[in-house]
Amino acid sequence: MLLQKIKNSILKSFSKRKVLKKIATSNQRNSGVINIHRLDKNNVGDLFSSPNHYFEQINQTLDIFDYKTLDNSAKENFINTICDNSLIIGGGGLLNRPSFEKQMKLFETLGQKGKKTVLWGVGHNEKNKSTYGKVTHYNIDTSKFGLVGVRDYNMKELWVPCASCLHPILDTKASVENEIGLIFHQKTMSNHTIQNKLKDFPSISNSSSLEAIINFIAKTDTIVTDSYHAMYWAILMKKKVVAIPISSKFYSFKYNPVFSSYDSFQLDIKKAERYSGVLDECREINTDFSIKVFDYLGN
Repeated sequence: MLLQKIKNSILKSFSKRKVLKKIATSNQRNSGVINIHRLDKNNVGDLFSSPNHYFEQINQTLDIFDYKTLDNSAKENFINTICDNSLIIGGGGLLNRPSFEKQMKLFETLGQKGKKTVLWGVGHNEKNKSTYGKVTHYNIDTSKFGLVGVRDYNMKELWVPCASCLHPILDTKASVENEIGLIFHQKTMSNHTIQNKLKDFPSISNSSSLEAIINFIAKTDTIVTDSYHAMYWAILMKKKVVAIPISSKFYSFKYNPVFSSYDSFQLDIKKAERYSGVLDECREINTDFSIKVFDYLGN
């Protein structure tokens, strides 16, 4: 078993390098428009952060992790789809994260070969706690992309919050049933200490359906969460929010939640406030950005 794992790791490493090199050395075209992002069906935030859900001009999507597949047909599809089409990259925390760096560096260089590239609603996602609230630059050169909109408000690039704000489900209204509700990142669901400690609070996981999560937010007065998109959607829906940061991404939205921990959030809830008009603001910014994007892409 161990030898097989080592063998698969070596094969995957070789395959990843080969795929990236093949794309970098191939002719580039802009025949259509694709959206490449982290297509994780078990993470509803990653799934619905992609602009393809909201604009019919986008022909198809690709998972940014498909470059490391050992399936030959999936590998060829990844290579050919990127080489043939203009790229909308995002949304999600694709920057300052080692698992996405090689792909993002590739996209950075493709523009020099005539590739049309757009960053839409991407942001930094550093795990080192010493960087929380202190990120000042990205691990790519955003000036090498054709059009750039990032979800981090405090950076020099144009602020374009996550495109998931465009989903009509965020207009959901409901009577409040829960004073406090917890939305756990899927990884936190496996932390039995946290789960046992907080078992008396209403809760849901970010691996639940979008409908379930939004309905949970709608009927809750204060959301406590370690999920970026749960934080984002709750703020858009005028809820009080306490965020439990698990990466740098939580600190760069224009409207701050209260930052706390699962040990002390009950003491910090009184500091939380509601924001009005944020949903309309984020939708307007994304709609305006989309006009620039599709004008640039020629669609």
